[in-house]
Parts: sequence; structure tokens; C-alpha cells
Amino acid sequence: MKKAGGGGAEKKRVRRSSAASLQNGYSSSSNTDTPPRKNAAKKDVFQLFAEKVRDHKNLVSRWAVLQETRVEYFKGKDFVSFLRNHSEVKDVLDSDRNLEVEDIANVLLSKNLLVRCDRVVKTVRPGKRKLSTWPAHLEIFPDQVFSDNDAFFAWTFVKRRPLWQTLLSFFWPVLTLAICLFPVYPHRCKLLILYSCAGLLLLILCLLSLRALIFGTVWILVGKRVWFFPNILAEEATLGELFRFWPKKDEEEPPKWTARLFYAIVAALVILLLRHHAPDEAARARYQRRVSNIIDDVLEWSPRLALSGMMEKQQTVVNETDPSTNFTDGSNVRSEDDTASPYPPSDDADEETILEQQEVDEDNHHSQDHHSDI
Repeated sequence: MKKAGGGGAEKKRVRRSSAASLQNGYSSSSNTDTPPRKNAAKKDVFQLFAEKVRDHKNLVSRWAVLQETRVEYFKGKDFVSFLRNHSEVKDVLDSDRNLEVEDIANVLLSKNLLVRCDRVVKTVRPGKRKLSTWPAHLEIFPDQVFSDNDAFFAWTFVKRRPLWQTLLSFFWPVLTLAICLFPVYPHRCKLLILYSCAGLLLLILCLLSLRALIFGTVWILVGKRVWFFPNILAEEATLGELFRFWPKKDEEEPPKWTARLFYAIVAALVILLLRHHAPDEAARARYQRRVSNIIDDVLEWSPRLALSGMMEKQQTVVNETDPSTNFTDGSNVRSEDDTASPYPPSDDADEETILEQQEVDEDNHHSQDHHSDI
């Protein structure tokens, strides 16, 4: 029993000594007396910093395949220039905001928020002059240290989706089902949807056309690049940036006068060509009639009409295949043909009558010519 008690005391001493050595080593390596809660908070700070940098629009990034997984990555030199031009992003780091860019990137690598990658294809392909600027396939680089010399870095955390994207993902199936059920809507509802969509489409086309017209006119006459609503065609933009009206400042080099003159001549030729080949009033009326007929067919369709049409076709097929209604006697058939039909004659019969009358007139004309020659 004494031996057992002595062995337990020795184990306690060993545990206490090992814990004390770990604490001393941690304090000597970090040279700070910060408790674990502050370290966790600092880790959350770098997580927030990584999310803020990833959501920023000025950091150029692309998507690629890394070990059969699609990842979003950027270049090391773009990361350096981004933090130098947008130093306000580092305010999230609190006490570590004064760190160098390389140190911040190394901290992100150590916390597995970033991973350094390298291109899979390292040789120039046949027919190419240089390597791809943004490779589509990546592999993990063995040395996980930050570098801005042809180095790529991929985000390892899952990007948090905003609430509106989550709600939109639930509304997409409902919208798809509503589109599929459009033929069974009431007529007024169809008219409302049709004119709303047509008006929205017309507004978008007019806005884009007016925007391009203003840009082309100012570019040809003055040589300035003026784009009203500059972010209207942007793939990734917030709602406020999407509908910003005033254009950005033109910082590019002005175009040459030869290029402006060339495009002015091309625009004049296109306008003259369109004006020369414009459709006449009869053609426009014919096109309008066709479009209106198509729209009327779509709007006036209903399940009742479709079912009634199917029933009429089915009744007609039954009448034709019923043997009791078939007559083998030719006199009966002729008498039925001779009886007056309640329906007006078809267009084919009218055309045949007109053709026969023309043939008779031509024969009479030829006979009169023959008698005059005699």
C-alpha cells in the first residue's frame, strides 16, 4: 500500500512539473501573459479580417480546381498592393494593425485560413508564348510561406452567405413552379404579367441603348470614355453600386483621332444601311399582326378550351371509324353530296373555281384569235 501511495505521489509530481514546463515554454515563446480567451479573440479577429478581405471587390481573384475541389484564389502581389492601397481593412486587427503585409499573410497561413498553391502545368503549352496568368488547376505548394513572386494563395474557409441569398435559394423553386403554371392563370393575371415583363424588358433595352449611344457620341466627338450607370453590367456588385448613376473618372489614355474617325465612318455607314433596308408600312403591319396573333393565342389558351378541343377531335375520330355510319351505296353518297351543306365552301373550292374560270377565258380568247386569223 505504501508503494502504491508513493507511486501516485510521484505521478502527481511529474504531471505538475510537466504542466509547469509547458507554461514556462509558452510564456517564453510568446513573451506575453495573455490568457487563452484573448488568444481565441485574436484568432477570431484574423478570421474577421480574412472574411472582410475576401468580400472586398478590389482584390482580384479567380476560381480554380485544387485537388478536385473548387477554390477561390488570388496572387501574392495583388494581396500586397491591395493592403497598401486599402490600409483601412487592417483596422479589424486592432493591436496587430501595424504588422507588415508579409507577417499578416504568414499568420493567415499558420491559422489555416490560407494555403499557398502552385500551378500544375509549369511548362508552356504548344502554340502558347507564356504560361497562363490565371491557371485553372492548382496544387499545394510544399513551403507554406508568403511570397509575392508568382505565388498563388487559396482561401480555405467556407464563405458565409448573406441572408438574402439563403431566402432566394428557397424562392427559386416557387418561382419556377409559378412560371410553369402560367397557362392556367386567369386572363387578367396573364395580361398583368405580360405587360409587366414587356415593360421591364423594354426599359432595360432602352437604358442600355441610350447608355451606349451617349458613350459612342462622347467618345467620337471628345475622346472621353463616359459610361453612365458604370456598374449596371457588373457580375458582382452591391445594390447601391449597381444603380450608381455618375460615371467613373476616365484615367486611361485618350484614343487616337484615326480610331475615332474610323468608328465614326462605320457608324454612319451602319445608319445609312439600316435606313435603306428599313421595312415599309405593309411589312410592319404584317409583322405586328403575326406577333399579336401569337400573343393572343398564348393569352386566350385555357384548359377548358384545350379539353373541349380534344373531345371534339375524339368525337370526330369515333364518327369516322364507326361502321354503322359508312354507306356502301353510291346513290346515297351522291345524294348526301348533292344536299346543301350548312357550312360555307372552303377556300380550296373557291381557288379551283377561279382557276377553271381563268382556263375557260383563255380558251375563248384563243378561239377568237384563231377565227380572226382565218
